[in-house]
Amino acid sequence: MNPESILSKIRNPGDVKALDKSQLEPLATEIRKRIIEVTAANGGHVGPNLGVVELTIALHRIFDTPKDRFVFDVSHQGYVHKLLTGRNDEKFNLIRQKDGYSGFLNREESEHDCYGAGHAGTALSAALGMAAARDQRGTDENVVAVCGDAAFTCGITLEALNNITDSTKRLVVILNDNEWSIDKNVGALSRYFNELITTPIYNRMNEDFEAFLKRVPGGESLIRLGSKWKRETKDFFASSSIFENFGLRYIGPIDGHNIGELEQYLKFARNAPEPLVLHVITKKGKGSDVAIAQPERFHGTSPFDPETGSSKPGAPGSPPKYQDVVGEAVVAHCKKDKTIVGITAAMPSGTGFDKLRDSLPQQYYDVGIAEEHAVLFAAGMATNGLHPVCAIYSTFLQRGIDPIIHDICLQNLPVLFCMDRAGLSPNDGATHHGLFDIAYLRGVPRTVIMQPQNEDELTDMVATGLQHQGPAFIRYPRGSGTGVPIKKEPKILEIGKAEVIRQGQDVQIWALGTMISEAETIASRIAEISDLSVGVVNARFAKPIDSALLQEQAKSAKLIVTLEDHVRTGGFGTAVLEDLSDAGIPTPVERIGWPDQFIEHGNSNKDLRQAFGLDPQSIFDRVNQRLEAIGATQNLPTSS
Repeated sequence: MNPESILSKIRNPGDVKALDKSQLEPLATEIRKRIIEVTAANGGHVGPNLGVVELTIALHRIFDTPKDRFVFDVSHQGYVHKLLTGRNDEKFNLIRQKDGYSGFLNREESEHDCYGAGHAGTALSAALGMAAARDQRGTDENVVAVCGDAAFTCGITLEALNNITDSTKRLVVILNDNEWSIDKNVGALSRYFNELITTPIYNRMNEDFEAFLKRVPGGESLIRLGSKWKRETKDFFASSSIFENFGLRYIGPIDGHNIGELEQYLKFARNAPEPLVLHVITKKGKGSDVAIAQPERFHGTSPFDPETGSSKPGAPGSPPKYQDVVGEAVVAHCKKDKTIVGITAAMPSGTGFDKLRDSLPQQYYDVGIAEEHAVLFAAGMATNGLHPVCAIYSTFLQRGIDPIIHDICLQNLPVLFCMDRAGLSPNDGATHHGLFDIAYLRGVPRTVIMQPQNEDELTDMVATGLQHQGPAFIRYPRGSGTGVPIKKEPKILEIGKAEVIRQGQDVQIWALGTMISEAETIASRIAEISDLSVGVVNARFAKPIDSALLQEQAKSAKLIVTLEDHVRTGGFGTAVLEDLSDAGIPTPVERIGWPDQFIEHGNSNKDLRQAFGLDPQSIFDRVNQRLEAIGATQNLPTSS
């Protein structure tokens, strides 16, 4: 380690406060270098963190965590905070990997992480709750919400904004404005924030505002600060801003890369007797030319070359990613039928809908980080002659469950939901795994829930969902397909009809999606070392399941095994149990899926499956143990 390094001497925020001002810019440079080195090796959220280096340094110089509370929206921009709160160590080298720190803030990881997060729009409500609790308890800690401009496209943020002045008299809100969420921000609020930056705002100031500044410690220095006040407050105070209309003082725009200026504003905010907003302008990716040039890609990226920005290329002839298969399939359907439209929530490239955006922009809608709105927006379209396709990650669609029930399913509207990242998102961890969608959808009347075994069947399911005149959901994993060829014309599947892949009699393995390959491996192993006849079924549908086939097989089978890349509780295996119970068929069922706990981050799907007993050997051992327990066979070996 470089003995001259400033960062290496930072053990806690007190060390940041003790630095001379001349050391702050070199510290910022070191932090950026550290983040680029680690994310180049591991992947991660590069651009968001490079953009908040000076802001985070200034926050820790003015406030006192863990007593004071920092609530970062999403918290993917928390790497700098980690480095300044005692986590500049080997675990930071492994961030987002096994035995490394989480890529998000985590209350179990550090006392300085007062609130964990991973989804957008949560910070303002949570911070307001902390401030109200402080007021109730009569304590004096400061609460700071750091919200990206994209967070204000979330309905939750606006709901919190509406409640601030009724709930507390002291709250600091930092609007970290870099004009991006993952993709370029969209909508009226994005345009409004841009106007605050670019338009001289001095037409209507509160007459008492200068007097207000003078009453607050640090206010006089703000009046004298720089040339903005001297230029008739041009671009400085927007008393007519949307925030003022919600009762919050607005101050900005502020240079988010000038530590000295940031410190003065933060001191003022710390002492302010009422809630206020500091509008801080930052550059996403600052310090990395490649991250600035490609802000969407470097929002969150796989490992890359820090000089060129290029990622390791896939092997020649690698199968397409599931998201791209969906994007191309939807484009093909949209070209044939103008009533089909695509909707995404700030994730065009992540869902493959950038293809639709580029090919048929008139049939493409990006609503920003507003999943609940996306569902309702689709519902309205579906009542008026369109057939929307909503492409939203499984974990983010959790936010839309009420309108799915109340608006889509209750009215039986024709909307197709493409739930990307169903299963694991290994490096991101618990906030991003898509392990709950079958459970949160299966109990809702009129839902059709599908999962393909490969990319060709995925195109069949897109076609099936679009032909179905009701709510349909397709869940599929992150990453590449299996490499099977995709036929030119998709096949319409019979709703609720499974596919027998391997004939068998004694043991029937019903598998969904990516678990089918494991099912075939287990079936072959059992058949090789015993006289048991083992069948494999591609279930295709988590709802409705193929009851006729299931009950027919269960009447003669010794054991039914279910495999799913989903939690066991309330999942596909539970549906099988319920079906057999309702039919009065007592055949035992061995359900294999993820346990009833939040799954941590890790290096890969393979590693996490092995850690939690979903690898082929562990599945084989469980099936073997169950067969022995019911007396179906003897002496099956438990290892290969």
